[in-house]
Amino acid sequence: MGRKIGMDIHRDFAQIAIVEDGLLRDAGQIGCRPEELRAWAATLRKDDEVALEATGNSEAIALLLRPKVARVVVSNPHKTRAIAEAKVKTDKVDARILAQLLAADFLPPVWLPDERTSRRRRLIARRMHVVRQRTRIKNQVQSILHRNLMPRPPVSDAFGTRGRAWLQRLPLPDDEREAVDALLRQLDFHGTELAELDRRVAVEALDDPDIRRLMTIPGVDVNVALSVTAAVGDFARFRSADKLVAYFGLNPRVRQSGGLPAATGRITKTGRSQVRGMLVEAAWVASRSPGPLRAFYQRIKARRGIQVAIVATARKMTTLCWHLVTKGEDYAFARPSLVAFKRRKLQLQAGAERRVARRGLGYEYNDKALRRHEREIVEQQERAYAVMTAHWQPRGPATASKNST
Repeated sequence: MGRKIGMDIHRDFAQIAIVEDGLLRDAGQIGCRPEELRAWAATLRKDDEVALEATGNSEAIALLLRPKVARVVVSNPHKTRAIAEAKVKTDKVDARILAQLLAADFLPPVWLPDERTSRRRRLIARRMHVVRQRTRIKNQVQSILHRNLMPRPPVSDAFGTRGRAWLQRLPLPDDEREAVDALLRQLDFHGTELAELDRRVAVEALDDPDIRRLMTIPGVDVNVALSVTAAVGDFARFRSADKLVAYFGLNPRVRQSGGLPAATGRITKTGRSQVRGMLVEAAWVASRSPGPLRAFYQRIKARRGIQVAIVATARKMTTLCWHLVTKGEDYAFARPSLVAFKRRKLQLQAGAERRVARRGLGYEYNDKALRRHEREIVEQQERAYAVMTAHWQPRGPATASKNST
């Protein structure tokens, strides 16, 4: 029977503990550099099992050790309560507890993504960082205008061509003018970086059928679709849509004790906050687009208010994502010309050649009559959904069959 090895990982070293033949012992420390880890991995046996907590570098360590041992378990630190609630917490104690929990087969693991999923996660994280930087710079410019009593911009985009010309005409003090010019240069730099990242996102998503399928949902663009697929990786690892909703932290908290009925509260907000935020933004777009999703939003809004309705719509869209991908279907209420337009825009973003005076994918979206016709069809579906939900009757508790004995 193989050994059970616990690793308490830090940036520069890892504390090791081993359970062998029922006995627990400390095995010292090893460095966390690749060459040191490879040297230590060479001493492991094929039937060994290794446990470590999820940290910033645990994924790289797990991928390095996986070919050398029978199993590598990356534990969710939020669920490893024996370590989180320990009265005495040291590196040796943490490593020992990991080894003991692994030996008892009582260690809650996390799913390790493959290389493609990890690459997508890094790409989305980089793009989100650049977007946040651009927002921060724009807010700084607006703050300068505000403290110098400047009026609101007369154009919708203060940082476009007309907005830049307006900014240059403002009577600002010399030092504030220098600050605005410096911020605009930073904004241009991040704009160039964002364009390149958008191109890479489009290339990554262009040939992925799951991403194209998710883009048929109103409000879901390539960035939202790629974020969802990167966060999930393999949709088959979730047995139901509710599991995916909980993974994104969009499920309500439930408290129940004794014979009292269960009480629900705010959403848990566990899991990947970045994807949860993007789904909420997509829900805002869907709430303004004709279709059953808008009818769903308006029904919840009438009873619970705007904020609850938007979160509920994001939860509904998460459920849709799971069903569409696992069943291999497109969204039933999608507008064909809009979907084609999205795909053509994705091709152009990836660097495809523009067609001049030639009809191709997405051209039908320019036909206003066709767009109006499709919109009328979707609005009719929205009304049908509203009528159906208005006549829903709440189900009572399940009862035994009359014929049962």
